[in-house]
Amino acid sequence: MTRLLTALVCAVCLTAPALRAQDSAFYAVSYVETAAPAAKDATAALRAYRDTTLKQDGCAAVDAFEQIGRPGHWVIVETWRDQKAFDARDAGLQQRFVDGTRSIRVSGFDQRPYKTISVAPARPGANGNSVSVISHVDVAPNPAVAPMLTRLAQASREEAGNLRFDVLQHTMRGNHFTVIETWRDQASLDAHVAAAHTKQYRDDVLPLTGSPLDERVFKAAR
Repeated sequence: MTRLLTALVCAVCLTAPALRAQDSAFYAVSYVETAAPAAKDATAALRAYRDTTLKQDGCAAVDAFEQIGRPGHWVIVETWRDQKAFDARDAGLQQRFVDGTRSIRVSGFDQRPYKTISVAPARPGANGNSVSVISHVDVAPNPAVAPMLTRLAQASREEAGNLRFDVLQHTMRGNHFTVIETWRDQASLDAHVAAAHTKQYRDDVLPLTGSPLDERVFKAAR
């Protein structure tokens, strides 16, 4: 019994840091629009911003997406160890991106802060056919929404074609959530949309929404 108790305590000690690391992760989600004919220049600028930002202490990932069917509409998702690491970053990198794209941008650089609701490691397998969905879920304040989105994420990750399913919550507006999904191909996304757990989620969340679900399909900017 004593050995079992010791093993359980050790397991908690080993897993707790990982849980705390996920809970404290900070996400900066940015939106920017460039002129459609300047997509090549915008992609190069985004790549340079990603590469330099990834060298910053505490930056775990920088993912850029371009909306399918609307060239020049970009979303940048930065993952940081915690908000302290984000605050300590070289903010000049972002300013240089903003200044360097001034001639091709048709919008400002709109950045929003987020925290973890449900995040899991992405699966390998992304390719030129992969598609991503970034959704904005605005609801009347309700404690049922975060668990609802967590259940959706957990069920969706079990689907064969899912590569990523993350749920984030705005750090200052608790009634706003952003969902980031990546699917192996369009067929995998179509199967997810028709899945029973997806339909159930939409039925459950609909009465709580303050605006229609905003779901947009993207491709990774490479």
